[in-house]
Amino acid sequence: MASVGSAYDYYLNTYGSQHLSRYDTHRKEDLKNTVNRIRKLNKESPLFKIKMSDDVQKYAIDIKENAKAITNMVASLSENEGGIAAAFNKKIAVSNQPDAVTAEYFGDGKGSQTPDSFELVVNRLATPQTNVGNFLKRDEFDFSPGSYSFDLNTNTNSYEFQYNVNTGDTNEDVLRKLSRLVNNANIGLKSDIINGGQDLAALRIESRQTGLGPREKQLFQIIPNGSAESLQAMDTLGIHNVAAPAENSSFLLNGTEHSSYSNTFTINNEFSITLHNTTPKNEPVTIGFKPGAEVVADDVQSLVNSFNSFLKTAENYSGSLQSNEKLLKDMGNVAKTYSTQFAPLGLDVAPNGTIDVDYKQLTESIVSSDSDSSLDVLNKFKDALGRKAEAATIDPMNYVNKILVAYKNPGKNFVNPYETSIYSGMMLDRIC
Repeated sequence: MASVGSAYDYYLNTYGSQHLSRYDTHRKEDLKNTVNRIRKLNKESPLFKIKMSDDVQKYAIDIKENAKAITNMVASLSENEGGIAAAFNKKIAVSNQPDAVTAEYFGDGKGSQTPDSFELVVNRLATPQTNVGNFLKRDEFDFSPGSYSFDLNTNTNSYEFQYNVNTGDTNEDVLRKLSRLVNNANIGLKSDIINGGQDLAALRIESRQTGLGPREKQLFQIIPNGSAESLQAMDTLGIHNVAAPAENSSFLLNGTEHSSYSNTFTINNEFSITLHNTTPKNEPVTIGFKPGAEVVADDVQSLVNSFNSFLKTAENYSGSLQSNEKLLKDMGNVAKTYSTQFAPLGLDVAPNGTIDVDYKQLTESIVSSDSDSSLDVLNKFKDALGRKAEAATIDPMNYVNKILVAYKNPGKNFVNPYETSIYSGMMLDRIC
């Protein structure tokens, strides 16, 4: 039996950091339908053996995850009766200066007070508090061996830090020790060592929070312990000195001045705004909505990207001992079926089945007099692709090289878990 750990390690390293979407959760009815499909598949599936190898496991996982990405994309484009055309009603916020300000619309689109656009001038970004210590010679010994401590007070809590200086510890050793101490404390601060040139180094401590409340003077304060040794050590370190105080952001919204503690804030409980850079007063950032045709084109582009990625996975394993070439043929034929109808839409199907999108031509076709026909073709492609991807999520082992052992007696067999256990547990039979 193959090593389960290797499959899990590959899955976690390759796909474990991906964010789950709401399409990764299902209702009871959806799960019941999936179980019934698996039962029907298992009932008729022949028995087979698969050579155990890490590559087979990786291939199966790649199939499953790429297929899932497509089914999620198809689900997002199939929520409404209009299919892809429903994207015309989506509200996607867009900034004309994304390097300075980005925006996301999370409203329901039904508010009568939702503006079509608004302007922002960024005067100042919200900043954290930064303390920078004294620059010390890295290889010298300014700290006597012994135990030291200091208090670090925030606006909500107080912490005591204790550290030891051992015989032979250089200034750099002490700075690194304190930097690790602050970072490992997980109290909303981060620390690093900055280079001052000529073999000099200093400890920098910075708050993760930005901005100050109306009654706050500092986000954190470092106070040495009362002992003479700790006082002397703090004077040598200098990390109690504030190099840059925290500040609130300052911006003009349609000419009216506002501020916020953070560079990310909401407007009217509909827009999430993130400030990245300041802007000249005579060059305001305009936040508006993407035209409906561009939203549709973006959705089509995302669908095509998912399809191309899946086909690329099939190509990567093509001709190997792991692939039976079925995936490459099945997915490639989906696009080739619509190649003639795609041409007027700006979608060019390559010989290997991948699709290249002419974004401008696609957008124009969506708003042309023949737009209904264009959208109908795109919806048919979406549905066909969704069916193939869903089949791959149910049975990724269908696309793996295997040796047939025996067919079942048609109509006189029972449901068994053989098919699904191979993927879910990576129980791959060894062929001697």
